[in-house]
Amino acid sequence: MADFGYGTKDARRRKNTCWQPFAILFAVMLAFYSSGIRAAMAEGDQLSKSCKNTIQGRHMLTDDRGYVCGVMSVNPSSGCCPEAGEQFPCQGCNISSQCCGSYEFCVSCCLNPARTHEETAIKMKVAKPTTAGTYGSIFNFCAGRCRHNSASVVHENAYASEMHHCFSFQLNSSGTVKPQSEVELSDVSIMIGRQGQSCTMACKSRGQSCVSNRFLALNNCGVLQKYMSCKGACKASIGPDQPAEVIDNAPRHLHPGACMYSKKQAMLSCDGSHPYTRRLCPCA
Repeated sequence: MADFGYGTKDARRRKNTCWQPFAILFAVMLAFYSSGIRAAMAEGDQLSKSCKNTIQGRHMLTDDRGYVCGVMSVNPSSGCCPEAGEQFPCQGCNISSQCCGSYEFCVSCCLNPARTHEETAIKMKVAKPTTAGTYGSIFNFCAGRCRHNSASVVHENAYASEMHHCFSFQLNSSGTVKPQSEVELSDVSIMIGRQGQSCTMACKSRGQSCVSNRFLALNNCGVLQKYMSCKGACKASIGPDQPAEVIDNAPRHLHPGACMYSKKQAMLSCDGSHPYTRRLCPCA
């Protein structure tokens, strides 16, 4: 029988070689098609994802997922910040008083579900009248609360704290707005010590003990002005005898009549005292 070469090894090699360009072309087309599908899916995901954000910041903004970014970094299509940074950052915030020096970080800190309960936030009324609406979402609550409001100021012309942006408001049993600091102080009695007296001694005179971990809730102008006259305004200071009020006949350089809160909260102590101040003490 004649051998036409189809069964030989060389013939088989030539046969396989002629199909190789088509196989390579098919593999390239398949890879290109697959990458196109992935790109389309990614684009579709990006289009379907959109964020509310604080918008008005000149340099920064916060999206409703709790990310803070520069205005040039936000995605113009979705309104979302990149997810590369920290979520719910509280930079420049006092976690105890829940007040911040920056509006954007106030909103991001507030959005943390560990700090703000959504069920409470969405029921909170925007204003005091009974006809006022509610915030409706935790983002609207945080964005609204962190703006300056009547709770940010005292005497209508001065800020209650150097940290102007606060979200520390909850509903109490009567349905009115209540600062978070008051919630934290609900289990202690607040006492004003005598001139030069430490909180250890002030509480002891009442048969109680000083509760040192409640100083963080006391250490702000809003609480000081509730319990003391603060005729000389409220000022930031540094010292273990704070929060406190300077007595009226103190030397002028000590700001007679002023209330003092400490910028270094780690220094606050039950045993701190000063000959010209009266301390605000948490006792139990």
